[in-house]
Amino acid sequence: MRRVILQPGEAFSNAHLKRTGAFNAQALAAATDIIEDVRARGDAALREYTERFDGVKVENFRVPLAALAEAGSLVSEATVRALRQAADQIRDFHERQRQQSWFSVREDGALVGSKVEPLESVGIYVPGGRALYPSTVLMNALPAAVAGVERIVCVTPPAPDGGVDAAILEACRISGVTEIYTVGGAQAVAALAYGTESIAPVAKITGPGNAYVAAAKKIVSGDVGIDMIAGPSEVCVVADATADPALVAIDLMAQAEHDPLAACYLVTFDEDYADAVERMVQRHLASSTRAEITAASLADQGLIVVCNTMEQAMEAVNVIAPEHLELHVDHALDLLGAVRNAGAIFLGAWTPEAVGDYVAGPNHTLPTGGTARYASPLSVDEFVKKSSVIQYSSAALARDARAVMDLAAHEGLWAHAKSVEMRKNLLETGSVFGMEAGDAASGGGADA
Repeated sequence: MRRVILQPGEAFSNAHLKRTGAFNAQALAAATDIIEDVRARGDAALREYTERFDGVKVENFRVPLAALAEAGSLVSEATVRALRQAADQIRDFHERQRQQSWFSVREDGALVGSKVEPLESVGIYVPGGRALYPSTVLMNALPAAVAGVERIVCVTPPAPDGGVDAAILEACRISGVTEIYTVGGAQAVAALAYGTESIAPVAKITGPGNAYVAAAKKIVSGDVGIDMIAGPSEVCVVADATADPALVAIDLMAQAEHDPLAACYLVTFDEDYADAVERMVQRHLASSTRAEITAASLADQGLIVVCNTMEQAMEAVNVIAPEHLELHVDHALDLLGAVRNAGAIFLGAWTPEAVGDYVAGPNHTLPTGGTARYASPLSVDEFVKKSSVIQYSSAALARDARAVMDLAAHEGLWAHAKSVEMRKNLLETGSVFGMEAGDAASGGGADA
């Protein structure tokens, strides 16, 4: 892992980072071509791309409901129990995020409020490839179900036999997914956004994917909603002398094993301690089933930041703005106030990032690439929309009329001001033209 040794008073900066971004120009160009082709040719294009990229011929993309019913019997009891436990805790957490419509009435009779409605449909992208992710189904579908979304569509690349992993199907059943299609990549995003003969379009697309999926989400954003454009996964571990180097090492590796582009940061206070962590990484690699991916990630994207003080360390954390932040330090809760930028914060030695990935309850779809500076985890809010509600009484209009007219006049919007002035006239004179109704009817007055 690369090292940065900060001097006393030296600030960590973005220049120390080596981020790759969510996608590159090649991915953006390729995704653009795929999306236009799917829009033009529909299912025929989906079949061609599925055969080209996944090596599978698929005639009917939709997974029959019968496959959902029998999925549980094809998965180990331990996995089913784990999925159900995770689902219960994820659902409970997200239930607490639900917002209700609200209305408030002022003393002058004006009613204002917010009407909260679930989206009609969402599409969830579940990656395939290096690993299978039933947890992604839970983390995306359950908040949508809690929000009240009626149509929840899952797309995922087909397995070599053309089907879908049974654990993913079981997660779909548990989570309330209503449709499942065996299509992945940028072509799946295009199908969700614009529809094909077999896949109806959705209002919003969520879920992680590779660079081509990320690029496709960027392209369709605006025509449909998206949650975020997710880049490579990240973890930052702040470790003091109380942290066991073996645990810190395995926590770094738990992120590195996702992808060679995954970024792992260790923020610590002593070079000897950093050496100890790296030695434990080598020891763990000997047993890892994903050693090649893990080693590549740590070698190419790993960074150790050696600080002098905790204050300097927390400033480094806020510059990194990591997707996952582990405060593997004594009295971790005391540092919570110093964290300004992080997707999810894991406090103390007994809280590895893995619990957040699976069962703790908070969502594991998190802002990456430093976007935690302004972005938040996936939540129930992503699956609802809000309409403002306004109802004025005559008294409320009379109270606010002058302010509206003055602001409209300042902005040069004549009809804005006139629409209020005419109502004000009606209240004051009985005529929208500022005179008695009888005079208006007889045509008198310059405004008649």
